[in-house]
Amino acid sequence: METNTAIVVKNLSFAYGKNQILKDISLHIPKGKITTIMGANGCGKSTLFSLMTKNLTPQAGSIFLHGQNIQEMHLQNFARQVAIVHQYNSAADDITVERLVAFGRTPYMKMMGGTSEEDEKYIEWALKVTNMTEFRDREVSQLSGGQRQRVWIAMALAQNTKILFLDEPTTYLDIRYQLDILQLVQKLNRQYGITIIMVLHDINQAIHYSDRIIGLKDGKVGIEGPPAKVITSKSIYQLYGVKLEVVTIGGEKFVLTV
Repeated sequence: METNTAIVVKNLSFAYGKNQILKDISLHIPKGKITTIMGANGCGKSTLFSLMTKNLTPQAGSIFLHGQNIQEMHLQNFARQVAIVHQYNSAADDITVERLVAFGRTPYMKMMGGTSEEDEKYIEWALKVTNMTEFRDREVSQLSGGQRQRVWIAMALAQNTKILFLDEPTTYLDIRYQLDILQLVQKLNRQYGITIIMVLHDINQAIHYSDRIIGLKDGKVGIEGPPAKVITSKSIYQLYGVKLEVVTIGGEKFVLTV
């Protein structure tokens, strides 16, 4: 496998009963880049995300992480290489920010053992990078939606992995916090070299914050490549079935959604 590729998906298929969700798809996720998966509801985004994060098992095909089939990887080993922030997260009402972030060190902790000096180092780093240090003693239930999302990302960062999966990280956030989270994601990639794979609904945000876009249509890869190349009026119609104008402003593409 090429050294600049983090994940390779080969001939992947998955169905729920007779409902075929993914249909023999193949794709690759480049190392050190931000890749966004997008497409209309029901196109297979969530299923692909769940398969790549070992929450589902492929019925056909394989997924390789740095050349190793993830189905042959022990979950603890996988968790030391890949961190995941799901769309829906919940925690006990009285848990503090620091305590929740500390759960990110679980893949490294020994049975009945407390946190080590290394654990504490990564917990501190995760809190600092996400600007949550001053909230470390606050209960998560007392935070705003944007702050809570930062805590979940901090917990993922505490795992000290080079790959981060984010499932619709801006869902339920107002535009200020959406941009706040996406700017954090970009920072994690640009400053710390973390490979990002995320699912987004907002086409313009996907264009602006992604190095590569994978667009799914009816369980197949409809588009794959750099946003400037693959986002066109034709490709938007292909993915979503609506005719929208794509314009270039200041050298960057925008989709006129109204």
